[in-house]
This record gives sequence, structure tokens and C-alpha cells, in this order.
Amino acid sequence: MSEFTPTPERQKQILSLLTRQGRLSVTEIVAQFEISEATARRDLESLASQGKAQRVHGGAIAVEQAPPELPILQREGEQADEKSSIGRAAAGLIADGETVFLGSGTTVLEAAKNLRERKNLTVITNSLPVLNALAGIKDITVVSLGGQLRDSELSFIGHITEQALAELRVDKVIMGARGISLEHGLTNDYLPETLTDRAILKIGREVIIAADHTKVNRVSTALLAPLNAMNTFVTDANADKKFLQSLKKLEIEVVIS
Repeated sequence: MSEFTPTPERQKQILSLLTRQGRLSVTEIVAQFEISEATARRDLESLASQGKAQRVHGGAIAVEQAPPELPILQREGEQADEKSSIGRAAAGLIADGETVFLGSGTTVLEAAKNLRERKNLTVITNSLPVLNALAGIKDITVVSLGGQLRDSELSFIGHITEQALAELRVDKVIMGARGISLEHGLTNDYLPETLTDRAILKIGREVIIAADHTKVNRVSTALLAPLNAMNTFVTDANADKKFLQSLKKLEIEVVIS
């Protein structure tokens, strides 16, 4: 194939080959498509910028796209054991007397359930399930943010929520992410909620991301934040070990539940 073949078509073929093999080196691309190393690198950089591949030394590896997220009530049974243990571990990072923001999602809900015995705790949340889990518990002050209710997630989002968040500061934030990758950071699949989540990230002295292994090395539609927006990543023992080592090199604390 000539180097003058239209780049989008060649990139499509490179991506197809990468998807089948899982990994491609620059040398393999040069031989397969009869192009220069510089052109092969440009094609890989382009695919990486689109979230379709992850650049590694000497080539690229395939990036798994996160599937569309099901409504929260349908996700409760997914990775239930992992989410339960991750929730306990995330809750273990919260001390009596702190003020914490809990985001939406099933894993964060598990963390909320494990905070019921805390003393003098203040919990701020935009999640209706979290409100229900902690309502009426002695020694826990619950603060609810208003806004537009996202029915599938049972979370409050939008301008009103973000205006309230601008007035708040908390010791710790616990939230989830739909996809987490070294190349593309934290990603979500619903842009309006992503804007609210970005506002949440700004209010925490410490940000804890809680997510099971199926979210690792995945990329979803909307960029939430770079990896260094989080201080701690809580996940399960099945998470990719190389990914976790890379987080530690970035001085992000890793907690295995």
C-alpha cells in the first residue's frame, strides 16, 4: 500500500489490525503499509488523540471503549462483590468529624452504606440513593444539592447544582468514573453530568476515585479530568497491574480492596 493512500483510510486499517492483535509496533506498521516510521508514528498519534489507541514505547495498544452505561437500578448486580469491597475500602479512608462529598453511582453508594457508623460526619451529595442510604442516621449531617434530576442515574446535575458546588469546600470527595486510562485520564459517557462532576472535583482537598477493574484501560465519550485530578484510586484485585504501577509512578495512591 502506498504512503499516499488517504490517511483516514490507512488509519482505519491500522485500527482494525490493532483491534485484532491488541498491540502493534511502529516497525510492523511500516512493513505492513509500506510507509515511513514518521508517517506510522503520526497515524498512531492521530488514533491516540481520538481515543482509539494508546501509545506505548515503540508502538500502540488497543483501547477498549466503555459500553453505554445502564441506568443505576440495572447496574446494582454488576460486579456486586467488587463494588461492595471497594465501597468498604473507600469508606475506610474517611475519618470521624470530616466533611465528605459523595457522587453518584453504585460503587459510591456502597461507600455511603459503610459510613453509617461514623461520628460527627457531614455528607454532601447530589445522589438520591446516597441521600436515602444516610437519611435519619444519628451523628451524620446530610446536605443535599438540588438541580435537574437525571432519571437514569438518580443524580442532580446542571447549572443549579454547579452553582451550589461553587460555594462548597470539603475534606474529601468520593466519586466514580466510567473509564480510566493512562492516555485519556478520567472519562464519562454523559456530557451534562460530566460538567457537574468537574465542578465536584474542584471542591475536594483530596479526591478519591472508586471504580472496579472493568473501568480500567477504558475510554468513554466525555473527558472528565486528567489522572492527576485524583489523589487516590480505590479498585479491586483484578485491576490491571501495569496500570496500577503507572499510577503509583504518578504519585497517586492505590488502594486494593
